[in-house]
Amino acid sequence: MSEFEDSLLVAVVQSLSGNRYSISAATTAIPNNPGLYAVHGGEDVWAALGLERRPTDVPLYVGKAEDSLITRDLKTHFAVDPDHAPRTGSSTLRRSLAALLHDRLGLRGVPRNKADPGYFHNFGLEQDADRRLTDWMQRHLTLACWPKPPDLRLKLRDIERLVLEHWDPPINLRDSPTKLPQLVAARAFMANQARAWAVEHGGEDFSNDS
Repeated sequence: MSEFEDSLLVAVVQSLSGNRYSISAATTAIPNNPGLYAVHGGEDVWAALGLERRPTDVPLYVGKAEDSLITRDLKTHFAVDPDHAPRTGSSTLRRSLAALLHDRLGLRGVPRNKADPGYFHNFGLEQDADRRLTDWMQRHLTLACWPKPPDLRLKLRDIERLVLEHWDPPINLRDSPTKLPQLVAARAFMANQARAWAVEHGGEDFSNDS
């Protein structure tokens, strides 16, 4: 890592572990800019997710927003726009949380697109289950962000990788140094539920679909 990358990482980590906003406060506090975001939770959240508690500055999840922190984070993951229903099938963060909260919230995986089922690893939830998950997320999780400076030439993806290597957040899967076995298993379980739903409602053999 270069000296510049090292100093940049320090600044990004400080920002992503600094001011943390409730979801209601984040709607006005988070800028409508590209950047990185971190999802945090207290000890009760880590326990509810079945995760071993890490130092308090370590987030549950780190992600990037190439266009807008508000669109990607608040609208896609946390469904703060009342005009758009939450869609777990479009959010890897929601799928990971759903998998770990499967029993606690009574969730079941279904195909993301019921009219054309497939790609079951991108499972979704029924509408009422999606709302339960949204409610839990909005009540229990907090957000921190790092807006990307306009003149910074480094790609967000590369900066995100530096942060993931530094923290290894437990709910990240892609580019994460350690893929949590219990999370991988829980997501596979819900993907199989989505596949079973498709068989129940269509009678086809989806055994070769991922």
